[in-house]
Amino acid sequence: MKTTTKLALSTLVLSLATGVALAAPAAENWDNNCASCHGADGKGQTKQGKKLKVRDYSDAKVQAELKDEDMCKAVMEGVKADGKERMKGFKEELSADEIKDLVAHIRKLKA
Repeated sequence: MKTTTKLALSTLVLSLATGVALAAPAAENWDNNCASCHGADGKGQTKQGKKLKVRDYSDAKVQAELKDEDMCKAVMEGVKADGKERMKGFKEELSADEIKDLVAHIRKLKA
């Protein structure tokens, strides 16, 4: 294999590996961005979660009421109620794929 081809192939592999490494796993994103209000288990029984009256994502009935596209939108744009921000949006911090993975993680919280 020519040196130029080896170098190009090495650069491509390194670029792909770097891109993959930048995307955090959904569980890590949950811990870093969501658990302080929603709790590690999704029940919302944190001090902030109780104050904001967040929904219990471990409840099958709550999960049945939620649509993936609505959850993605809420994570991207945030949630406002009565003119107040109840949850900030994460479109600057998380990629579209990370948001979809986060929604899939929320689905796994169902008891």
